[in-house]
Amino acid sequence: MLVSKRKGKTAMDLPQGTLDLLILKAIALERQHGWAIAERIEQISNKALRVNQGSLYPALHRLERRGWIKAAWDVSDNNRRAKYYDLTAKGRRQLEAQTDAWRSLTAAINLLLDHR
Repeated sequence: MLVSKRKGKTAMDLPQGTLDLLILKAIALERQHGWAIAERIEQISNKALRVNQGSLYPALHRLERRGWIKAAWDVSDNNRRAKYYDLTAKGRRQLEAQTDAWRSLTAAINLLLDHR
């Protein structure tokens, strides 16, 4: 599960599809293994977003099945075998499409919320 931690409040689930977008963005920045992807999302969001490992790995497998990412085994910085993920050309196109859709949606919601 991808959750947003709000200061002084309980965590809330984010909309479906958001995790895929964030994973694609994290991998677009650099090739990473699963745990590092979760860490990167939390780091970039200033710890506002936390990815549960039980949601991360099924999402990675789903993205791999769709051909948006590819995986290869390698050795991590701490000398352990880890599966590293890279974005494919198809994944880059999907990231761009999802980013555009997300920005359009949030812009429309902001218009509604800011309307007086």
